[in-house]
Amino acid sequence: MTDNEKIADYVSMEQYDRRYSYKVMGILVGLVLIVMYIEGMLTPSLPSIEGDFNITAAQASLVLSMYMVGGVALTPIVGKLGDIHGKRKVLLITLIIYAFAVSVTGFSPTFNFMIVSRTIQGVGLSIMPLGFSLVREEFPKDLVPKAQALISAMFGAGFAISIPLGSWVSNNFGWRWTYHSAIPFIVALVVLSVVVIKESRFRRPDVKIDYAGAAILALSLSMFVFALSEGATWGWLSDYTIALVFAGFVLLIPLVWYERRYMLKGGEAILNFKLLAMRNVLVANLILAIAGIGMFLSMQALTYRFIYGFNDSIFTTGLSIVPFAIGTFVFAPIAGVLVTKIGVKPLAILGTLMSAVGFLLQATLPGYDGMLLYEFITGSGFSLLNGTIINFIVLTVNPRDMGIATAMNSTFRFLGSSIGAPVAGSILATYSTIRTVPGPHGGYASSVPEGVAFTYIFIIAAIVFFSAALLIPLGKEVLGKRATKLSGQQVQFADTGTKLEQA
Repeated sequence: MTDNEKIADYVSMEQYDRRYSYKVMGILVGLVLIVMYIEGMLTPSLPSIEGDFNITAAQASLVLSMYMVGGVALTPIVGKLGDIHGKRKVLLITLIIYAFAVSVTGFSPTFNFMIVSRTIQGVGLSIMPLGFSLVREEFPKDLVPKAQALISAMFGAGFAISIPLGSWVSNNFGWRWTYHSAIPFIVALVVLSVVVIKESRFRRPDVKIDYAGAAILALSLSMFVFALSEGATWGWLSDYTIALVFAGFVLLIPLVWYERRYMLKGGEAILNFKLLAMRNVLVANLILAIAGIGMFLSMQALTYRFIYGFNDSIFTTGLSIVPFAIGTFVFAPIAGVLVTKIGVKPLAILGTLMSAVGFLLQATLPGYDGMLLYEFITGSGFSLLNGTIINFIVLTVNPRDMGIATAMNSTFRFLGSSIGAPVAGSILATYSTIRTVPGPHGGYASSVPEGVAFTYIFIIAAIVFFSAALLIPLGKEVLGKRATKLSGQQVQFADTGTKLEQA
């Protein structure tokens, strides 16, 4: 019996407890909210971290990017371990590691210590794929889409809550307390997970884990991230910068060679070239990687713009970024409703163009009210893109390959995000001047970005999203009136397990 048949067999037996499903759903919602709080609250605190450790804006970007690098390396491994040993067991171990990393990060004595703990903290990104796997395998069939929609919506809600709340804590008690304040909630969620969540019935003990592929990919990405982060300090044409960039590119060669051989031997590689050969999968992954670059470019630029351009405190900076989060939260359910009627392509193109226009308007460096309006437009566009383009993957790949496809999609998202932050940090550090700025514990000398730095970053972000808009038409429509014939094939595809392109 195939993996997909086993899942279908469980579905047909209706061996589900709806009360249990709702309890697990509540725990997963809580996990998303706390993870988003820990990440969202950190963004407005970057200038304070920069001052406390006497580092540049480019180096401060490592706080964001190395978390993503850790996610790139650990998420596919953790997902496969869940397939082998059970989702509950691996989820609990992951939560414990995440809780430990979060706890020690708040006590970081040096910047290097913080970067290491943040990299380990990247294991938190694997919590959601494990959670979605539990939902897919252990929930009644009618609850699966509802649970996935609710959990996905919590990303926007968590972001909207975390920024003002975290910035208030950081502004009044220091950025370290944003970590300390999260510890009781993480511990509570770990205890609830131990008590409530049952072990999944579906396992794949014969699956192999692509440790080498994950390590090579993470090492290559780390080279690029460090080169981008330190280039402004070392010099963009210095031997160190060039050597790191060259090493990062060189490592891609054995990575591709190894991944192809790994697949030929029957393994499930991190970079699955059979799935990437499918047009919709490749297009969706490239677009989401590009969007990740633009997102992290903008978030770091927005933070520094409000703090240094408008002399905001950390708390008011957090409030100033809320319109972006509100835009993502409001338009997520709208995208979910409209995409089935209009189709993926029109909404995704509209979303990318809205974000691109929003960035171009921000590049003019308008007044405070203008920045709030334009970031709302940008967040709304990003939500339309993010909430629709994933259907290219979900409605194209064989259900049996859904776990591999979503894990690879997460890898591409993290790749883009990990590059965006150091690019923004490098531009901010390159175009800056030294001046004394106020802080929660008095003034300190800091490298203050010039206005041209923000203009460049927002223009680059706009170009990034315009390029994504050009890629979207290359995909095959899977929803809406233009996909009527395709939708009929999709039913056959889902029932038989036949590849869509052959149906």
